[in-house]
Amino acid sequence: MNHTIETQWMEKMQFNCLVNGHTIIMDAPERVGGEDNGPIPKPFVLTALSGCTGMDVTSILRKTNHEVSSFDIQVSGELSKGAPMEYTAVHLIYIFKGSEEHKTAALAAVTDSQEKYCGVSSMLKKIIPVTWDVVYNDVTIFSNKIHAAA
Repeated sequence: MNHTIETQWMEKMQFNCLVNGHTIIMDAPERVGGEDNGPIPKPFVLTALSGCTGMDVTSILRKTNHEVSSFDIQVSGELSKGAPMEYTAVHLIYIFKGSEEHKTAALAAVTDSQEKYCGVSSMLKKIIPVTWDVVYNDVTIFSNKIHAAA
């Protein structure tokens, strides 16, 4: 199985990518010759990570009948100071709201995603640290940031 995308240069710094029948626009800010018609490419790595793990978590929670009322993910990538500018570390914050009876299941779903299922996370972990926190009803119930730095 392969994933194949097509990328077409539109003009200036804009590229349109065709991904599974969907068009994604990438562009650069005006200060570097673009028109700011879309995001720059690098954050798509973080986007792919959040989508991959988010879909894992929601699927696991649904299959185990542990629905939450809301679920958000914040992803930050630390950039190197020099060229080539690349991510040197990534940190996710999984933010849940819901009944206390589903808190343990939410943590288990995140752990399963990060340790078993999320292919994007697995790829990134081969080259940089990927850490995460789990926040449930405004309380941090897990953080591996300290453990990963050791």
